[in-house]
Amino acid sequence: MTITRFEIVDSTLREGEQFGPAHFTTDDKLSIARGLDAFGVEFIEMTSPLASPQSAADLRAVVAMPRRARVLTHVRCTLDDVARAVDCGVDGVNVLFGTSAWLQNHSHGRSIDAIIEEAVAVVGWVRSQGVEIRFSCEDSFRTDPAELGRVYAAVAAAGVDRVGLADTVGIATPNQVAEVTAQVRAAVTCDIEFHAHDDAGCAVANAFSALDAGATHIDTTILGIGERNGIVPLSAIIARVMTIAPDLVANYHLELLAGLDEMVSSMVGVPVPFNAPITGAHAFSHKAGMHTKAVLSDPGSYEILDPAHFGRTRQIMSGHRLTGWNALRHRAGELGLRFDEDRLRELTIEVKRRADVRPIESAELDDMLRASAAIQ
Repeated sequence: MTITRFEIVDSTLREGEQFGPAHFTTDDKLSIARGLDAFGVEFIEMTSPLASPQSAADLRAVVAMPRRARVLTHVRCTLDDVARAVDCGVDGVNVLFGTSAWLQNHSHGRSIDAIIEEAVAVVGWVRSQGVEIRFSCEDSFRTDPAELGRVYAAVAAAGVDRVGLADTVGIATPNQVAEVTAQVRAAVTCDIEFHAHDDAGCAVANAFSALDAGATHIDTTILGIGERNGIVPLSAIIARVMTIAPDLVANYHLELLAGLDEMVSSMVGVPVPFNAPITGAHAFSHKAGMHTKAVLSDPGSYEILDPAHFGRTRQIMSGHRLTGWNALRHRAGELGLRFDEDRLRELTIEVKRRADVRPIESAELDDMLRASAAIQ
């Protein structure tokens, strides 16, 4: 299936609060919400107002701020919970019920028939209030497929806006996600939201498989923070979709991604991962001589993403033992210096010799180039 629709439900202010080191203040939450809204996410999901008095106050504060994004809150599938959520002025509620045998037995103790009965009542009441609603089967991929189908058919008939597929424990594989999403897509006409945990390192791949099979909404967090190993990082799914269907991310302010990661990084006290797509410190760094030669000729040789789209710059590293003379020529050119090829090759040998002892800092390399130019 060709991906024709992609919307982001960012859950930094809900799932992200479940990240071990996270403790967002009200000001933190407002800053994150403003940043996400400026970036252009369609939905901002927040912690249930029943979690704590401050959670309720923070939800109301974000609801009240000027914004384009719709604010959702994530609550249990009970009439009391959704009534509290609607009273906070949210645009939508995301409700869930654990449907796997594990959660039926060890979480709430309800049968599938009882889940359906309560879910249908909640969906109907929320829709009567003019508020949108998503119903998710928690632990979808350890739920019996027939029972999963029964639940989704019932809530779809009740008028739910979206059904949610949740890989709650990160157990699903991309092929499994594609198969289950396609089955749900064939059974319902409403939107499909996908929530992927990264316990086995497949969150982004699974999210893409869901989109490719007919899902329309992907849950993300900034930096991928969340319970345990977290969920789909915002920057990573943007990178993945952009390489396949760039038009689907053209409406987002991509140049804000790095700032979002840096902001949340400082709030939770963890660095932006070195391997974060787009926003990692070395995401657009090139070091090996063969690579730098090709990139300087045509960046597409070794880059599938243009750093300029994200307000970032390409870094050609030169002061190391792997450098090539093309990299040194490039750096000399940036300094306004010119060398013939023979002299560049001599310089390259000297840089390699010194860099075998230790990497050469940028300022030291520049001094070497200037000194060599002065004696030509």
